[in-house]
Amino acid sequence: MTTRYDRLKEIQRLDPERDFLEIYRLTVTYEFPWDVTRALELALYRTYAVPSIGRLLDETAELTERSQKRYDDTALLLDTVVEHGLDTDEGRTAVRRINQMHRAYDISNDDMRYVLCTFVVTPKRWLDDFGWRRLCCHERAAFAAYYRTLGARMGIKDIPETYEDFERTLDAYEDKHFGWDEGARRVSDATLALMASWYPAPLAPVVRGASLALLDDSLLKAFRYRRPGPGARGVTRGALRMRARAVRLLPPRRKPHYARQNPEIKGYPDGYEIAGLGTYPTPGVRGCPVPGHRPEQTPAE
Repeated sequence: MTTRYDRLKEIQRLDPERDFLEIYRLTVTYEFPWDVTRALELALYRTYAVPSIGRLLDETAELTERSQKRYDDTALLLDTVVEHGLDTDEGRTAVRRINQMHRAYDISNDDMRYVLCTFVVTPKRWLDDFGWRRLCCHERAAFAAYYRTLGARMGIKDIPETYEDFERTLDAYEDKHFGWDEGARRVSDATLALMASWYPAPLAPVVRGASLALLDDSLLKAFRYRRPGPGARGVTRGALRMRARAVRLLPPRRKPHYARQNPEIKGYPDGYEIAGLGTYPTPGVRGCPVPGHRPEQTPAE
């Protein structure tokens, strides 16, 4: 019979530089699928507090007017690479779509690299606080190698090498760039409203309050939200830690759980084509209103 820590032992027998995809897949689809979903939501949310990112997302209106579709498309494109790998037809199509959307706009390499860092660092920090166990050194190294490889396929330059490098880069960027922007606040409000919409209407204020209770002070300050009281923070974080203790007692998952199976994905009840996910921004018209952007190109993968 497989025990709770057998998969961790399997991970520790693998080489994080050579087997990073296998380690990442085992970690996020077997060990922590719910936690990693929440952590990646928080990772993307953090990026709004960088005004150049939050302002752009507001101007495109994708997260304020089409929040569910943007959420679904982002999760499904990233999930495709995890499930199928970078060097499959499906993985290459997903990366190509990501690149086509990003390269329609004038996004700095520094902002792109920062977003990549959130995908590496935020899950580790979430699991430190709320996971049924912490990531081991093999997993941290594999997360860094996975996103280092994905970032290279996205054309990002000067990508950090190790987990520690990703963490230092993220912290320095947030210290320097987090700040107030009216458009970013609109994107933040729309995201909180989207998360609340996944639950019955009477629970919406509770979900919003719990979401705010999970934000650190730097995010609350950037978006000018009132700091939740210690009671709200204590209840929210205590509930997540109780969940972690309960999950630790469960038998290990026998089948992988991918993001496409999450109930929060609501926009494609009849299925989807990877090549049809996302948007096709046309320069100069609604959906691509940003001055200084570049016309869409078909980039190398």
